[in-house]
Order: sequence, then structure tokens, then C-alpha cells
Amino acid sequence: MTFFLLAMLAASEGDAQPGVCEAALSGAAARGDAFDLAGALAAARAAGDCDAAAGTVEYLEGLLGAREAVQQGGTVDSLRDVRSAANALSRRAEAGNRRWEAASLAMRAVAAASQDERGEMSIYLAEAVRIEGLLLTAGELAVPIVTAHELAGDLWLQVDRFADARAAYERAAERVGRTPRVRLGLARAAKRLGEAAVACGEYRGLLEWWGTRIESPPEIEEARAHLDTQGCPP
Repeated sequence: MTFFLLAMLAASEGDAQPGVCEAALSGAAARGDAFDLAGALAAARAAGDCDAAAGTVEYLEGLLGAREAVQQGGTVDSLRDVRSAANALSRRAEAGNRRWEAASLAMRAVAAASQDERGEMSIYLAEAVRIEGLLLTAGELAVPIVTAHELAGDLWLQVDRFADARAAYERAAERVGRTPRVRLGLARAAKRLGEAAVACGEYRGLLEWWGTRIESPPEIEEARAHLDTQGCPP
């Protein structure tokens, strides 16, 4: 997260009220790391009109809308927020910022995954990850909070393609680091693929990162339950 947070802060320096924008993005990144996308969205909204925060808000609104869409079976109406976010990010990308282009493509992949359209999802994901990879190589901004590389693993898990999910998370680990989301995803993929030792190791690593925080989101409870019930070595 640190690399992306610093890059986001640097990008916001030329915007109005940079101090407010920096603080909001810092809070959003922290909440995203803690698996709290709603909290990340609230923090990003507090930044005002700076481009980095405004794009982050649109992206997070799409991700949260996708959660609701999945519960409703990916109907056209349920995907309204996701498609709205994709279109808003696409318009933002017209100014030349390819991070928003990657985010828009990622949103279209999310919409396809919500309707179990694996082929369409794969095409959008591949392009989003490709563009984000180019940005990272150039030292530029990646998609905020949940990178396209991380999201690729999440979506392959969502459509029950566990080997593809594992491969996506491994690529994410190489490009964006072993973030909490990557650790969780590798653990989940390993669990579904019957790789018990890997699942135990990744869940344990996640809990070691979490430390003694008072909060206990479902993802952390999942990790604790796995270590308690699956015979993981101490």
C-alpha cells in the first residue's frame, strides 16, 4: 500500500486544497487495507474535488455497487452503479490519465463477473492489468485502493476459477507486493485447491500483519477460524 499511497499523494499536490486531499487519500488507503471499502469511500469523499480522490470515489462506488449486484443475481438494474462508475471513469480517462482507463476497464470486468460472463470478464481484466502494468513499470499511479492486479484475483475467485485466481494473485504479489488483499486471496485460492499448508501460511501471515487491532472484520475472522479449525501447525 505504501508505494501507491505515496504516488497518490504526489499526484494530488497540484489540486485544490492538497492538504485535505492528501489526508483523505491516506485515510482511504488505510481503510482499504483493512478491508473496509465503505470506510475508504467515506474518506475519499472527504477530499473535495481533487482528481485523485474524485476518481477513487467513482471506483469505490462501483466496487460497492457490485457487491449488491452479486446478491441480486447481476440483473441489469442491480448493475446500474457499476456501469455508472465505469462510464464516469472512462470520461475521466479522456483527460489522459491512464489509471482511470484501467479502472474503467476493471469496472467493466466487475460487471461481467456479476453476470457470470467469464469470457467478457477475462478480456476486460487482461487489458486493465496490462495498462496498470505499464503504469507501474513507468513509476506511475496504479488503480487506487484495490489495484487491477488484486481485483483480477478477486474476480476469478468469484467465478470459481481457483487456479486462475491463484495465478492472478501471484502476479499481483510480484507487481504490488504481498498486500493484505493478496494474502487473503492466496489463502482462499489455496483452500479451494486443497493446498492446506499454503492456506495456513497465508492466513497466518494475514493475522500477523493485522496484529492486535481491536477491529475484527469478516476477513480476519475467516483467517482466525481457519487456523483454529483446520489443524494448521503453530
